[in-house]
Amino acid sequence: MLRLLGTRFAPYGRLARVDKPIGTMLLLWPCWWSTALAAPAGALPDFKLLALFGTGAFVMRSAGCIINDLWDKDFDKSVERTKDRPLASGELSTRDAFVLLGGSLTAGLGVLLSLNTECWKLGFAAMPLVISYPLTKRVTWWPQAVLGLAMNWGALVGWTAVHGYTDWGLVLPLYSAGVCWTMVYDTLYGHQDKRDDQKLGLKSTSLLFGERTKPVLGGFTAVCISSLVYTGYAAHLGLPFYVGTAAAAAHLARQVYTADLENPEQLFSLFRSNQYVGAILMGSIVTGNLWHL
Repeated sequence: MLRLLGTRFAPYGRLARVDKPIGTMLLLWPCWWSTALAAPAGALPDFKLLALFGTGAFVMRSAGCIINDLWDKDFDKSVERTKDRPLASGELSTRDAFVLLGGSLTAGLGVLLSLNTECWKLGFAAMPLVISYPLTKRVTWWPQAVLGLAMNWGALVGWTAVHGYTDWGLVLPLYSAGVCWTMVYDTLYGHQDKRDDQKLGLKSTSLLFGERTKPVLGGFTAVCISSLVYTGYAAHLGLPFYVGTAAAAAHLARQVYTADLENPEQLFSLFRSNQYVGAILMGSIVTGNLWHL
């Protein structure tokens, strides 16, 4: 992807993380889950909405990364994993970043305005989380929780885009499952930077949980799966949903059990594998709805 942009524009692509699509997928899956959950019994999800959410996830993930790098560019210079990012390294200026951010937010607004007015309200309500997330690592040990609230906001929007209202009894358990999922994958991910974070005085659940990381994440996994099971029950989904949820549970449990908290490469590999968790759950919701009770 970066090669297509050429030498001049490749730094902009790296700033927007077009070379690392996993973040886009992690943002997109809750939108798609909710859209599929909202489909009529026995029907497939609305493909137009899936395409809109795909576009929205790409541009808003890019916007979130740019905001993150603007807040953190001075910290990023001192972190091994992030020192070569375009703002930290000086390849791009703050002005360049704001120009790209403006384009990303404009594109995101275009997607949002293609939806109904209830979605507009939800979309604007999410912006404080998107903007403030990078700051939370300076003031709380729970930045991963704030990230989870932002990354899974689509679980609220997908259903609303289909029906024009929000069924909180269905979307809140789905949202809760997504937030707990993020707590698992991003806490493991954060262990890559824990030593640099300690030196810089930054906070994270990776540092907070420390040696207790695995049992604590086991608890978050249990809440995630319980919330999913309740969602399926409340939506009257059929047997395939529960089979798929069990497979997702096994995948998450394997991540937690096998994680080597001192091995950054393995932790990043585990992080990327969450695209499969999202896909398994999407397939589970779709087939569970087709096999509707």
